[in-house]
Amino acid sequence: MKHGLKQRKLNRTSSHRKALFANMAAALIKHEQIITTVPKAKELRPFVEKLVTLGKKGTLADRRAAIATLRDEAMVQKLFDTLATRYADRPGGYTRVLKAGFRYGDAAPIAVIEFVDRDVTAKGQDSGPDFTQEAEAAGPVDETTVPKEAVKKANKKKAEEKSEEAAEPKKKASPKKKKAEDKAE
Repeated sequence: MKHGLKQRKLNRTSSHRKALFANMAAALIKHEQIITTVPKAKELRPFVEKLVTLGKKGTLADRRAAIATLRDEAMVQKLFDTLATRYADRPGGYTRVLKAGFRYGDAAPIAVIEFVDRDVTAKGQDSGPDFTQEAEAAGPVDETTVPKEAVKKANKKKAEEKSEEAAEPKKKASPKKKKAEDKAE
């Protein structure tokens, strides 16, 4: 009987599910908006809302509980300092799930989960190397644009290889081929 089993298993073991939600919650707190599948987003919402409620209470025990859940002290710091003050007057409903179509590879339903009244500048922050300066220097970008420096470098390399091939004298035919040619005459 399935009494009292309301959460989705998401085809994962309990420890995998726990780690998945901890990582997704840390990413949501960091970027304040993430894209995932609809079932994961719907399961993540109460998980994150409980963490924000812990942040609003703000006691040491609540901070330790949040650290035990998230395992990322920097995100717990942001949760207790930034998000708790932002949602101090809101009695719940800190996140929203917006459906965003279907994934190309497997047609899985995709959703955007984000904080209500989120900080737009937090999205994509500290997500890896920043290439904005190089991208701006390269000019307008679309799907087919390749950096001009890379194209010039590749063309120069090809030209050098061709000039090296032209500079080398052609090798004489091997003795076996000479014998075969002599017999044919």
